[in-house]
Amino acid sequence: MRRAVRFLVGVGIGALVLGGYLRAVGVGTVVDRLVAVSPPVVAVVVVLVAAEGVADAIGVWASIEPLGDGLSWPESVRFALAGDFFDVLSPAGPVSSEPIMARFFSVATGAGYSDALGVRSTAKYVKSGAQVGCSGVVGAVVLAGSPEVTPILVTLGAAAAGLVVLAGLLLRSRTRLSAVLVTVLTPVVVRVSGVYRDRPYGRATVADAVDRYWQRIVAFRETPGLLALVAGGGLLEQALTATALWVALAGVGVDPALLPILVIVPLPQVASVVPIPGSLGAYDLLLGGALVAVTGAPGAAATAAVLLVRTLTLPFGAVVGGLCVASLRGWRPSPG
Repeated sequence: MRRAVRFLVGVGIGALVLGGYLRAVGVGTVVDRLVAVSPPVVAVVVVLVAAEGVADAIGVWASIEPLGDGLSWPESVRFALAGDFFDVLSPAGPVSSEPIMARFFSVATGAGYSDALGVRSTAKYVKSGAQVGCSGVVGAVVLAGSPEVTPILVTLGAAAAGLVVLAGLLLRSRTRLSAVLVTVLTPVVVRVSGVYRDRPYGRATVADAVDRYWQRIVAFRETPGLLALVAGGGLLEQALTATALWVALAGVGVDPALLPILVIVPLPQVASVVPIPGSLGAYDLLLGGALVAVTGAPGAAATAAVLLVRTLTLPFGAVVGGLCVASLRGWRPSPG
């Protein structure tokens, strides 16, 4: 019964996300853009959107492999699509969705919550770094010298440098950071665990969990192959998203090159700082503007392409992802 309720909730939330998107950009605008594109183009974009969601399972499988018995490939796909659901609904995208997904990963593998959060934090960081790095290298080769795209290249370079500096600072200062985390989290953990445990967790438990979190991150130095798979999965996702945009642009009468589109795919991730589920409006604006800058496409055509891809991506992540979420174990807190 509970699974049926979660199933209905997942479908309902998916419908609300689509409704919110249509309201944000205008129902008439979306309909006009969709009917202007031939059905075969829409079908190809649908396949690419679905493939991009499934490709995320590569990074999921690789990151969870160190925990317990890991996940099978079908389970990895299910978790990847469930993660898309929370990416759409969470105000800060993966930043706020991964702590939610860590609960389900920990239950599925029998590992602790901090262990699951540690491996998933690493995976998201490596994936983002690979995508930004790829965009920077490709952008420097195919877009260098164009004044219109200089801000984009500068942004990518700053993001790449920021990721490297942040990683170094976090690892070097993890002892002091751990002490701060234990102090801040202990009251929260005591209160929350007191709801479902006769004896709430204490400071020692929190300190041990924080220590395991860092151990999981550092342990990836011994398994570079898993990190390579995470990075490769992220690059495949980036390529599929770029191809979907390229096909959508071709469907509205523009003949752009694929590589410039590949460069800008990571840029709209900054829209996740806007506290709106799915980054409705912000993501579309950033991506459409970037498409105009790197491809020279008319603004109307770039907007139409983005609308087509987003109109298919959001319901897929919310509805299909919601169905996968309904099958996950770990909704109820356990005393163990």
